[in-house]
Amino acid sequence: MKKTLLTAILLVLFCRCNTPHSPTVFDGFTQGTTFHIVIRDAVDPAIEGDIDSLFRQAEASLSLFDPASLLARLNANQTDTVDSWVADCIRLAEAFSRQTDGLFDITVKPLTSAYGFAGEGRDSLPNIDSLLREVGYEKIRLEGNRLIKATPGVQIDLNAVAQGYTVDRLVRHFDSLGLQNYIVEMGGEIFARGMSARDDRWIVGIDSPTEGNITPGVDLQVRLRLSGRGLATSGNYRKFYEDPAGRKIVHTIDPKTGQPVISRILSVTVIAPDAATADMYGTYFMVAGVEKTAGFLNRHPEVDAYVIYTDPGSDAPQIMVTPGIEIVKSTE
Repeated sequence: MKKTLLTAILLVLFCRCNTPHSPTVFDGFTQGTTFHIVIRDAVDPAIEGDIDSLFRQAEASLSLFDPASLLARLNANQTDTVDSWVADCIRLAEAFSRQTDGLFDITVKPLTSAYGFAGEGRDSLPNIDSLLREVGYEKIRLEGNRLIKATPGVQIDLNAVAQGYTVDRLVRHFDSLGLQNYIVEMGGEIFARGMSARDDRWIVGIDSPTEGNITPGVDLQVRLRLSGRGLATSGNYRKFYEDPAGRKIVHTIDPKTGQPVISRILSVTVIAPDAATADMYGTYFMVAGVEKTAGFLNRHPEVDAYVIYTDPGSDAPQIMVTPGIEIVKSTE
């Protein structure tokens, strides 16, 4: 259920400076990906330390790839004590798993590891039936600050919520400081508040989901306006490989079957009240497919999406857009 990274890129081209008439920009690396923050309001220079501290906390708790992280130690059964970062992500994921009848499931770590999407190599012939015995969101629960597993082999992959949640934690900090105009992007998960320097809502570009489009921002499909909401994009066009039998193995895994999902959805961009929610919806839609996604969006007008998908009756990609998506015209 791990999503593609940097499938949405900010169209913000400011220098790193802090004058009365220019935004403050922070760029860097965290949790195995990049971050980009633009703050239009005047800020105390100490905010850079706040940002660094928050990202270090996120790394120490949520990293799937750092063997010293709390998440890694929980998966290795070296501890059963959770902190607020891990606990919040598990609670968000558990509620969303129930809402989606288990098609969203953070206990897919045995599967993502076997297929080689967890930084641990991959199995040439994974025993899917055996691995599925350790998968199921009902197999974990929180009791106070303790994580209870049904069996020791249950492991957690938070990649479909952790980055969006980290963005939301930073947003809460910025709001507590009284900031009103900013945008935060981390690995393609975004939250925007207020207005950009153009005195308009922030503009986010969505990459065209074509194989070979490796560099974010080079080939854009569309540009969208965003303010007061979170955004995340998921797709399978960058992170995949072929197994010895020539089968395409993508990083979106169906937790019910244990198989990689070859979906007609090429890319889905979700806009929701916060980045963590958008993050989870993006992963769910990739697993659910076109028809279930369309039905879900019809029943949930509070969620907006821009979906690029294939149609057996057409060679050209098809587009599904909800009413709340505002597309920037090419002339703007």
